[in-house]
Amino acid sequence: MTTHMPISEWESVAARDVATNGITLRVFEHGESRPGRPPVVLCHGFPELAFSWRHQVSALAAAGHRVLVPDMRGYGGSSRPEEADAYDALTLCADLAGLLDDIGADDAVFVGHDWGAIVVWQMASAYPERVRAVVGMSVPVTPRAPAPPLPILRSRFGDDFYIVWFQEPGVADRALSENVRRTLVTREIYSAEWAAKPDEQLPPPPWLSDEELAYYVKAFEETGFTGGLNYYRNLDRTWALTEHLDGRLIAQPSLFITGSKDPVGKFMPAHGLDRVLTDLRGHVVLDGAGHWIQQERADEVNAALLDFLSGLG
Repeated sequence: MTTHMPISEWESVAARDVATNGITLRVFEHGESRPGRPPVVLCHGFPELAFSWRHQVSALAAAGHRVLVPDMRGYGGSSRPEEADAYDALTLCADLAGLLDDIGADDAVFVGHDWGAIVVWQMASAYPERVRAVVGMSVPVTPRAPAPPLPILRSRFGDDFYIVWFQEPGVADRALSENVRRTLVTREIYSAEWAAKPDEQLPPPPWLSDEELAYYVKAFEETGFTGGLNYYRNLDRTWALTEHLDGRLIAQPSLFITGSKDPVGKFMPAHGLDRVLTDLRGHVVLDGAGHWIQQERADEVNAALLDFLSGLG
């Protein structure tokens, strides 16, 4: 049974602005929690929006969960602070803790994709009492690096590796914003070399309709990409700020979902999950799937999430 949600239905999902941690988050909300069913918070990555979870909200709500899907700090209808230092991972976690305070919830299940996965793994470590269970997609949890991560990435992959290229304020911001549609449909990894190439006239991938692509394009033409890029610009700062969490394990029930063709796996392999996750209940690899997994393979992702949630008791 397909669970794909058309835009018209997504636009009927209730949305409101939630004041938290000195900013406001635009939060889409669907469903009511039945007894014993915790709220579920879905956290998107780069360059995405709450909209990237459109195919999950109805399935999770139908299973008895209150589903909250924020445009993360720096994206869409949420606040976009100008200071780069406003985007370290602990600050992003504090945003989510405030979201739970707003709905009067002690805890929730946190699900994240891409940068959202990094945030929910950090949330489970920094705020263990607020995280009933945690699901990461595409980006695995890893033990704390022995040194700041950016010099490691630069030495391993060079200055044109996308995370390194993202560091100089304004450079990637301008390149990605020059042609938003091209940025969102490219099959390449962002880099200075990519930015210098002629414009690509590519169709959207099969799992993204022209109408859905237009939704993303409109949003990023309005906001630009700086908010999301600032997440990358805080990698070393987050590393320094989280020294007190070094060695802390994640004891909550956990799940990791990825695609066999996700390029993230080439430089962030998931073979060390059990070094951090002491209650890992599944490592789901969807054969042939790429990076944008909750949109590309919505039914399989939903099945994995519902199976995980049903086992929480």
